[in-house]
Amino acid sequence: MSTSLKRAASTSLLYFFVLGDILGAGVYVLVGQVAAEVGGAVWLPLVTALLLASLTAASYVELVTKYPRAGGSAHYATRAFGPAAGSLVGFCMVAGGVVSVAALARAFAGDYLDALVGLPTVPVVVVFLAALAALNIRGVRESLRANAVATVIEVGGLVLVIGLGAWVVLRGDADLSRLSQVDTGGGAVQAVLAGTVLAYYSFVGFETSVNLAEEVRDPRRSYPRALFGALATAGAVYLLVGAVTSAVVPTDRLAASDGPLLEVVRAAGGVPGWLFGVIALVAVANGALLTGIMSSRLAYGMARDGLLPTALTRVLPGRRTPWVAVLVTSAASLVLALTGEVAALAETLVLLLLVVFTAVNAAVLVLRRDEGEVDHFRVPVVVPCLALASCLLLFTQVDGEVWLRGLLLVGLGAVLAAANHFRRRTA
Repeated sequence: MSTSLKRAASTSLLYFFVLGDILGAGVYVLVGQVAAEVGGAVWLPLVTALLLASLTAASYVELVTKYPRAGGSAHYATRAFGPAAGSLVGFCMVAGGVVSVAALARAFAGDYLDALVGLPTVPVVVVFLAALAALNIRGVRESLRANAVATVIEVGGLVLVIGLGAWVVLRGDADLSRLSQVDTGGGAVQAVLAGTVLAYYSFVGFETSVNLAEEVRDPRRSYPRALFGALATAGAVYLLVGAVTSAVVPTDRLAASDGPLLEVVRAAGGVPGWLFGVIALVAVANGALLTGIMSSRLAYGMARDGLLPTALTRVLPGRRTPWVAVLVTSAASLVLALTGEVAALAETLVLLLLVVFTAVNAAVLVLRRDEGEVDHFRVPVVVPCLALASCLLLFTQVDGEVWLRGLLLVGLGAVLAAANHFRRRTA
């Protein structure tokens, strides 16, 4: 009996999968935080983050067409550097998912919810994560059905913001001069780079699509078109959202809000704030749901491979969902959500993904002599080199407090990787 996966995903389906993964909740939450770092020129860090993300995306395209197999970043790191490196990269992906869910839980309890009802943060975060865990445990079919509806709603919300912002500009109530204002308190370049670290969060998600490699009809043709096309589309949407938001809303008010897009709706008028609050909450919840599914399933898979405690492989009878992995990852997200702010958690996620992206970009160079699949996509050698340089540059922009939290997680992953390495040698 064949155990290979069915190649059923076309280029268009892959494009919408990647686009839906990128156009998540990040832009609903972090535009204000980016404004706090850079000033009125919110679009500038967004464009910079798009360019830097595209470099690493090119490395992913080469590797996924060269090795069209499920496993993604951990698989590439294992081929290039061995099982210990693959274990560390896989753990960083799990940890990144846990941190991302924590950030979105904090965001859910912020200004968007306040547009509906004022509730204290802690009980909202607890109930929110408990509800997500329950949906995750209930089954992936139910979760993905909810995602399909939520994706349409969240994209519609972004289109609504762009339209309302354009209306405010046309009626003369916007200040377009803010689009060129960069906070130079610590230097213009420093301000843009600090904003770029946060904006980078809005473009992550493309890396998860490589796990569909065995289910895409023609990876050599499909992945370059779908991945770069989705990044370009997301970049255009984010650029428009950032521009209208900055032009319509004063920078200090934007920076003080953790529901920045709601400020555009209020400035435009005509749309009830509570209605857009619902749209934004759906977007945030959807992003947390998808990320929770990814992190729990990856933890389950690593446990099944002997890389994490075997208790994580337990599944719920009847539902056949990894309930222990869901509860453990949800509990970790709860601890992080109750001890960190949205911006710091987003930067922690970026730090963890930079570790993963560094390994992937280095793997492209190390595996250049391996032929892989015939006629695979190949980027000029300068691209992964520039991508590596971009990762190192962004590492330098991460705050010390974020480094402390991130290194604790990376250190735990390194300990697990070393333990797995020595256990395999002994066996």
